[in-house]
Amino acid sequence: MSPSPSLFQFLKREVLVAEHEVFHRTLRETLVGTCDSVLDIGCGSGSPLKHISREFSRTVGVDGYTASIERSRAAGIHQEYHQLDLLQVGQHFAPKSFDAVIALDVIEHFDKPEGYRLLEMMESLARKRVVIFTPNGFLPQDEWDNNVHQVHRSGWEVYDFELRGYRVTGMSGLKPLRGDFALPRIRPARLGSRLSILTEPLATRVPQLAFQLFAVRDMEAS
Repeated sequence: MSPSPSLFQFLKREVLVAEHEVFHRTLRETLVGTCDSVLDIGCGSGSPLKHISREFSRTVGVDGYTASIERSRAAGIHQEYHQLDLLQVGQHFAPKSFDAVIALDVIEHFDKPEGYRLLEMMESLARKRVVIFTPNGFLPQDEWDNNVHQVHRSGWEVYDFELRGYRVTGMSGLKPLRGDFALPRIRPARLGSRLSILTEPLATRVPQLAFQLFAVRDMEAS
């Protein structure tokens, strides 16, 4: 007996997927078609926006690390770049000047009070949507790539975002299955990755159990 259409669609969309495919699909669905301009705060050298940047009329990358800006520019990810202290970005752009403002794997690099300042600034700049992607809870990380900004200084929970009006989705499978840089804890890595993917449907629906959080606030609804 073949699987029912609904079961087949579930398997195709949530189980028979590549690593991090759910994240990239969710990012696309959140932005493409509803947002025309995107400000990528802490864009780094290889922002996930690279997969969809051509879908927008304007994308701006901001980072505090020179090498990251240079690598991202060489890759042609964004149309425009600014090297800035991330907490000062709001002084360089007018309020509500972008449809979407995103910070992917960024907020955990600030201590908690600064992280809330970052959220306030992003919300002031976004006309339609703010998107945050971060580990679920504190995940230790030291400096690497000669970049002092890579140190993790805070951990963020589901309630931190829900209290501000964000809807939160779990990402990257169950929390115990991944560690540093979202790499699988179980070896071989190929097996660990597949096990993590198999738990994504649960983690997506119960973000408290997930390794990472994808938080979205619709500013128009606010």
